[in-house]
Order: sequence, then C-alpha cells, then structure tokens
Amino acid sequence: MKHYTYTTQGTCSKVIDIDVDDNGYVQNVHFLGGCHGNLQGICALIKGMKAADVKARLQGIRCGNKPTSCPDQLATALEQMGL
Repeated sequence: MKHYTYTTQGTCSKVIDIDVDDNGYVQNVHFLGGCHGNLQGICALIKGMKAADVKARLQGIRCGNKPTSCPDQLATALEQMGL
C-alpha cells in the first residue's frame, strides 16, 4: 500500500491524503478543506478505481477561472506518486 500526502496549489482544499494498493487501485482519498460535499462524493466515486483511470478522467478539470481544480490536483498527486 502506498500512502501519499499532497499539498495542493491554487485550490480551496489544502491537502490530499491518498492510499493506493499494490495493484494500483485507489483505496482511500481524503481532502482537507474545499467543498466538503463535492469532494466527499468524488472520493466515494473513485474508491476501488485504477489510479491511472482516475488520473485520466480528472486531469485538466478547471474550477471557474482557475487554471486547476481539486479533481485536477488529485490527478497531479497521482502523477507524482508515479501512477
């Protein structure tokens, strides 16, 4: 199991904690800060998904006029984990 704590940039959330199992499946994600209900929903939807699929789906999503979003930051974190 890989655990990673990622400090976000450019979003309302501040930190993302991620657990990915040895087969590359997301087991747990927790955001600190941000839109709690929306982020809780994202975490529930991606649990059990291949990290590579999560990254592909969420990469490039923007929040309003910001160049990034909480989902995009999650994709960035997964990229930094080497997934």
